[in-house]
Amino acid sequence: MAFDYKKEYKEFYMPKNKPGIIEIPSMNYIAVRGKGDPNAEESEYKKSIGLLYGIAFTIKMSKKGAHQINGYFDYVVPPLEGFWWQEGRTGIDYAHKEDFRFISVIRLPEFVTEEDVKWAVGEASAKKKEDFSKVEFFTYEEGLCVQCMHIGSYDDEPATVELMHEYMAAQGYALDITDERFHHEIYLSDARRVAKERLKTVIRHPVKR
Repeated sequence: MAFDYKKEYKEFYMPKNKPGIIEIPSMNYIAVRGKGDPNAEESEYKKSIGLLYGIAFTIKMSKKGAHQINGYFDYVVPPLEGFWWQEGRTGIDYAHKEDFRFISVIRLPEFVTEEDVKWAVGEASAKKKEDFSKVEFFTYEEGLCVQCMHIGSYDDEPATVELMHEYMAAQGYALDITDERFHHEIYLSDARRVAKERLKTVIRHPVKR
C-alpha cells in the first residue's frame, strides 16, 4: 500500500478545528516562488500549481523509467501547500491580494534529493514541451507554530486566524511572522470540485515563547 503522509502524520495534516501548538521539523519540498493575486486569470500562482504537480508526478512515476531513485518507496503525492506574505506587513491583508508574495510547495519524500528534482525538471520539460525551470528544491524548518483546521471559504480565514491568535496568547506565546517565517496554508480540498463552505485548509502561524 502506498505511503500516505496525511494519514501517517495526522498531527501535521489533520489537526482539529480548534487551535493547537506544534513543533514542525525540517522538511524538503519542491517549490515555485511568485507574487500577485492568486485568483487573477493567468496568475503566477495558478501557473505554479501546474508546474509543481508536473514535477511531483514525474518523481512519483520515476519507478517506471530509467532514472531509479535510491531508497524509493511508493507514496501518495502530499497535498499542495503555500507560504504567504506581503511586503511591509506582519499579518495578511485579505483585502489586498494583489500584494501577495508566495512560495507554493509540495512536500517531497525523504529519499528525493536535489539532484533528483533537477532530473525531474529536465525530464518534464523535455516530455511535456514546457518550461519547468522555476521549480526548485526547497528545505524549510518551520519550527514552533500555532495551527488549526479551517473549514470554509478562504475569504473567511480571518475568523480562524483570530481564534488561533487568542489561543496562542492565552498559552503564553507571541506571533513570530518575520521575513523568514510565514503565514502557511495546506490545501486538503480541491477548490475546483468542493463547495466553498466545505473546503478544508490547515492554517499555521509561527510563534515564539
